[in-house]
Amino acid sequence: MDRPNFEEIKSYAEFSKYYWYREELIKICKAHGLKAPSGKIELYKVIEAYFSGEKILPDKISAGREKERFSGRNSGSVTKKSYGKKKDFVTELTRETGLIECGFTFGPRFREFFVKQTGEEKFKFNVDMVATAKKVKETRDESFTLGDLLDIYYGKKSYATYDKSALQWNQFVHDFCADEETKCFQNRLKTAAALWKIVRDSDREKKYSKTLLEEFRKVL
Repeated sequence: MDRPNFEEIKSYAEFSKYYWYREELIKICKAHGLKAPSGKIELYKVIEAYFSGEKILPDKISAGREKERFSGRNSGSVTKKSYGKKKDFVTELTRETGLIECGFTFGPRFREFFVKQTGEEKFKFNVDMVATAKKVKETRDESFTLGDLLDIYYGKKSYATYDKSALQWNQFVHDFCADEETKCFQNRLKTAAALWKIVRDSDREKKYSKTLLEEFRKVL
């Protein structure tokens, strides 16, 4: 079954059968006046709510805050709540230090902190830590600390999970190229992409298989 247009889809269950690129999800949200966050997980949640009858609208600066911002600019004064004010640089990192407070990144300074906390010389940030840090920054959650991020690493708590659907294409290509039967194709990547397009635009499982190859071999 070919993927229908969004307007033809009647339920979220039907919508979820198909593969959607992040850019497509953003376009759908904006076209329907919905909030369009950057992450695919968040985008799917907005669309799921839409199908259930709830419209999650874009974030907007309140009129009061907008007025305060422009009045401060016109007067030439800068208040404590003024936009663009830089926070003091945090020199010492502890488990109680907030991610927003210290300007967290995945650079050497913060990796060294986690090396000391975990005792793992070859420490690596995992995908859920990456997804969590991204969400913390997007929501400006000043209560979230480095200690909380450490708990994410150990699996003691959950905040945001990595969108593993983004890896479906990579896994598909990997499995396609690992199959001895595909060595007969001169341009394997191009052939894999053609087969992936068939799967992506259908309600089929988004995985490569020998059965799939045999079914569509003649059109590749």
